[in-house]
Amino acid sequence: MKFIVNSQLLSKQISSISGIIVNSNAVPIINCFHFHVEGNSLTVKTTDLATTLTTTIVIENSDEGGLSDVAIPSSLLLNILKNLNDAPIVMEVDESNYTVTITSGEGQYRISGRNAETYPALNPMEDSNKLVIPASVIVSAINTTSFAASSDEESHQQLSGILLEIGSEYTTFVATDGHKLVRFRRNDIKSDEPARFILPSKPINIVKSILSSGKEDYDVVVEYNNVNVSFSFGNYYAVCRLIDGKYPNYDAAIPKNNPSKLTADRLTLLNTLRRVSLFANQATNQVRLSLNSDNVVISSEDIEFANDAHEKIPCAFDGEPFDIGFNARYLIDMLGRLDTEEILMELASPVKPGIITPLNNSEEQQNENVLMLVMPVSLSY
Repeated sequence: MKFIVNSQLLSKQISSISGIIVNSNAVPIINCFHFHVEGNSLTVKTTDLATTLTTTIVIENSDEGGLSDVAIPSSLLLNILKNLNDAPIVMEVDESNYTVTITSGEGQYRISGRNAETYPALNPMEDSNKLVIPASVIVSAINTTSFAASSDEESHQQLSGILLEIGSEYTTFVATDGHKLVRFRRNDIKSDEPARFILPSKPINIVKSILSSGKEDYDVVVEYNNVNVSFSFGNYYAVCRLIDGKYPNYDAAIPKNNPSKLTADRLTLLNTLRRVSLFANQATNQVRLSLNSDNVVISSEDIEFANDAHEKIPCAFDGEPFDIGFNARYLIDMLGRLDTEEILMELASPVKPGIITPLNNSEEQQNENVLMLVMPVSLSY
């Protein structure tokens, strides 16, 4: 195997799929990139056994015969490529011992490769359905929801992923950890074949990162069955195992009757929370919202260090005045992921969840419906 490829092109594309690689002592072959050459095409594959990512690169193949596959240790290859000049390099594999020689200008570097025969195969999708979703929608959906998923994969495996519901009227992405919940819905993406499954957060965020880095708004082909889901776009392909189990009935957690309504400038509220929360107890991040007809006073206190802060901002509040406590970090995360001038917060009482929705959506967002739920906390001061 011998071929020529641009060093930085190769570096960029294999870096984008390297996030799934784990350092495994039990299965050392998966610490490697799998290189497969066919004609003028190089396909590079990575896997952690549950997820497989591939990218395809155009090359100049100067060796049509012999070896077509090799496994190359990922860490060393990535590091050498990142430190090479942006220029064509020659990669040659010795068929007798799988040594990979990289030639760049006057430099030559040898990496001990491995026989790729034991590299896990990419199983085809069977009995699957397909849905086409624009890349911009997937990026927006994952950006908006993924932070709300649980970070505890062991005891809350279902909640560590993102629920994807495909229906005849809309498609919905949902994430929750029990303290906060985000529902992202698109009414312009639908299917006559309803489906409901849980996407694992890690590979989905890698797919989102690849899509975000591209200049082109690809149409992403999403293929799914009862076990796996795949994403195909441009010169990338990703397939991952779905999270097994039943997602909780998130709709039952969303209160339907919220008579008190707060309308505020999103950035003003966000920046105020960032300032005031600096004075909150670092263990609870608790802030108090004192709601009045034309303003909201945001305050925090850390009794242990005798720190406190409060700030008044204008708002429109329709309801009886009351105080409610929230974890500031949750509110900051939510407001930071919305792209709107104003937000509407719907409330019922100091002990019931608050609902945040964007106002003044742009014309491009008219097909979007975003709802964020945050649980209150008991006020300690």
